[in-house]
Amino acid sequence: MVCGDYYRIRNASGGSCGGGRSGSSEACVAANGTRWVVTHPADTADSVTVALMNEELLAILVRDQKIDQQTSDIIRDLVQRGKTLEQALVGGQYVSGEDYAKAEAEQLGLQYMDLKDWEMPEGQLQMLPEETVKNYHVLPLGVEDDQTLVFALLDPHDIRAVEAVSFLATGKGWRTRQVIVPTDQVKKLLKIGGVGADIEAAAARMGSKRAQQQDKEVEDLQEIIKGAPVARMLTTIMRNAVEQRASDIHIESFGGDESRVRYRIDGVLRTVLSLPGNVHPALVARVKVLSNLKLDETRVPQDGRISQTYGEKKIDFRVSTLPVVDNEKVVMRILDTTKGAPSLEQLGYRKEHVDIIMEEIKKAHGLFLVTGPTGSGKSTTLFACLNMLNHEGINISTLEDPVEYYIKGVNQSQVKPGIGYTFAAGLRSLLRQDPNVIMVGEIRDRETGELAIHASLTGHLIFSTLHTNDSFGIVPRMTDMGIEPFLLAATMNIGIAQRLARRICSGCKAVQELEPETVESLKEELREIPKRYVHEEWDLEHPVFYHGTGCARCKGSGYAGRVSIAEMLLFTNSARKLVEKGFPIEEVEVEAKRQEMINLRQDALLKALEGVTTVEEVYRLSQETEEGEGKDDDQNDEKKQEVA
Repeated sequence: MVCGDYYRIRNASGGSCGGGRSGSSEACVAANGTRWVVTHPADTADSVTVALMNEELLAILVRDQKIDQQTSDIIRDLVQRGKTLEQALVGGQYVSGEDYAKAEAEQLGLQYMDLKDWEMPEGQLQMLPEETVKNYHVLPLGVEDDQTLVFALLDPHDIRAVEAVSFLATGKGWRTRQVIVPTDQVKKLLKIGGVGADIEAAAARMGSKRAQQQDKEVEDLQEIIKGAPVARMLTTIMRNAVEQRASDIHIESFGGDESRVRYRIDGVLRTVLSLPGNVHPALVARVKVLSNLKLDETRVPQDGRISQTYGEKKIDFRVSTLPVVDNEKVVMRILDTTKGAPSLEQLGYRKEHVDIIMEEIKKAHGLFLVTGPTGSGKSTTLFACLNMLNHEGINISTLEDPVEYYIKGVNQSQVKPGIGYTFAAGLRSLLRQDPNVIMVGEIRDRETGELAIHASLTGHLIFSTLHTNDSFGIVPRMTDMGIEPFLLAATMNIGIAQRLARRICSGCKAVQELEPETVESLKEELREIPKRYVHEEWDLEHPVFYHGTGCARCKGSGYAGRVSIAEMLLFTNSARKLVEKGFPIEEVEVEAKRQEMINLRQDALLKALEGVTTVEEVYRLSQETEEGEGKDDDQNDEKKQEVA
């Protein structure tokens, strides 16, 4: 969060920040996966802001190697127990007051000044009214060029003090410039000037004033919704999610005692905020208001949309509410509508796979299917393919739910099942639009599948997605829907299974030492990979793997971003015959080996060898695939029992 955003939020609230120096010692919310519990619902938005600022300042200190990640965790724990960030860091002698002030200056975009050896002129504090200096603990430092008042504050985050100084300076024809001075130096100079016999007591009062709000309870839901704290809180949650590259926001309640906010970052859910349970209904209601949903409808799920602009980014939040046992859960999918679809290379597809795809999209008709679980990047891959086909001589139309990327030259339509505009209904209409290429967001049922087959048989190239665990599962899934095997054999061109692995952060990438048994096991797997995927410079007898050690850039996770992991099954003439035979798995495996296909685990292992991802990610993806296959087997057994 940049300085301007911070001051805009603080200005709206009209109060001093309880953050870095002398504010509230209440436990706050943490960004980036740590839990700083908010206990004061009336001041929740301020606490969210404070915690985000705290987390950003910790990241600066970690980056500058003033503290390490372990110390950062200790500091968070101290803040949870009631200390301010400065009390924990400087009072605990983890960093000097000067280093803390320098980090604070960078965070706020202000100049740092060291006044340790500065002798304050007599009458210096009289540049401003005595009451202003006493009440706001302002240290006036002088006037630059006879037009700019330079000043420091005991609490640099006190927006009321900033406004008071600015108001008084304007009356004298001055502009203002705030600087950051170490706290102990500000205290010393104010005492020398005779302002306040006990600065520490004044600072404590600033904290206790807000702590008194702890017993304040919220009774009227509508009053909370209209009030600024919840509105600002949701704004902060949404903005912070965008800044942290989250794909989803989860807002959920636990038994009415606690409300939790989680971000999905790089495919993993992380708790970023814990709130009192009585705040949850107001937060959900605020989401409903912004997304034009019915406030009084809590019995059935609702879907809506919120559009926001952050700088040059236009962000769509696709809102979904779900009634749960004790309240409602909200999930917000984050879509950057200004971001164009990336290329296959940017997604992480290896050259051998890109070459295969290039050949397949040149075909005039047939089915091009990408499969995988929700959130595995299937639609993004399809748009990367459509981008390669997009030129004046081709009519490309899409049916999506929702529209994730806006591509110039492509006719994009969003389905609306609530009014009967389904994938199947839309596909019927698209066939009358003289298309060359059609992208259907998902084949969900027999009707959509049959229409896609029909369209591909009549000279159209159809792109779509499916939910299966691997490329071998495409044929069984389609036949389970009721698609005739001979029709599927006549239309299938390629099936791609995809997952997303987390990328190693480039800021802290280092060689990883593995157990000898693990290395030997991985070497055996590498020997099974077809030679055309193995680079000559690789030493498979002495493989080197990497991981992220954790840094400020990746917030200590060791990962930043994700990369596609893929396997591709081509429907050659021999593969089509297997489809007609019922797709026997043993023969399909022989065909895949003949094609020199690499499976998902092998592609992930190669990317680990290339230093793109980690061995841990290889195991994680493999486990997810195996668990998914187990679920599919259970579902098939249930179907057989039902038939019996």
